[in-house]
Amino acid sequence: MTTSGTAHAAGRAGDGDALEHLARVGLIAYGLVHLLVAWLALQLAWGDGGGSTDQSGAMATLAGKPFGKPLLWVLAAGLLALAVWQLAEVLRYRSRLHASGDAKKKAVTKIVKAVAKTVVYLALAVTAVRFAAGSGTSSSGQQQQTVGGVLGWPGGRFLVGVAALVLIGVGAYHVRKAIKSSFLKEIDTAQASAGERRVIERLGQVGYPAKGIALALVGVLLGWAAITFDPAQARGLDGAMHTILAAPAGQWLLTLVALGIAAFGVFSFFRARYPERT
Repeated sequence: MTTSGTAHAAGRAGDGDALEHLARVGLIAYGLVHLLVAWLALQLAWGDGGGSTDQSGAMATLAGKPFGKPLLWVLAAGLLALAVWQLAEVLRYRSRLHASGDAKKKAVTKIVKAVAKTVVYLALAVTAVRFAAGSGTSSSGQQQQTVGGVLGWPGGRFLVGVAALVLIGVGAYHVRKAIKSSFLKEIDTAQASAGERRVIERLGQVGYPAKGIALALVGVLLGWAAITFDPAQARGLDGAMHTILAAPAGQWLLTLVALGIAAFGVFSFFRARYPERT
């Protein structure tokens, strides 16, 4: 099959009803993970937290509930569908890399975003599968092991530093999306009521900055691990939540971040109801 034929096939797959329905499940799963992380962060803020305040903690919470493991398999399938949807986006825009000017720049931007989202969704799907199979472990512990391995490479400290800057940049980008309301491009509200559109916009304006702050703090911790050559400093999202809690008025700051992450989760539910048309 030719490159154009492959891209066309991927485009049809990305627009297929079956994949779209699975992607809707994935967006609901994505939102549910954020709601669980927000709940864990609130428990941490008010003295009842005991587990990891991150994605692995959210999955562990689900795994411990009745019917939790079957639900995790469903969530994993939906998240995998989201990853396939993003891969279809990569193939769709790849043919436009031969263009020039703004068209090429737009294609490159779309591909980079799609690849990044694919990695995120795949990582979450793998985490869901591991907890569904009973072999899930803490994300922060895995990150520390990974960072420790990379720091042992030639130029490893530089690579970890670059990864930290990328995370900080992604966090800033999320805040920028909230300020410009550009997140509305990710959802098709043509069929939504005026009231729903207002709610969706407010959720994004609250949710994206909260998630951006959390991601930026993860990047700061990763950068500190590179500077100190200490992988134990790379504590992931759980470490970021504890860092917020340790700040002045940290209890209230963490509560605000948790509520913002919950708003992002609800926004994901609306994305599932009104998915972006590409």
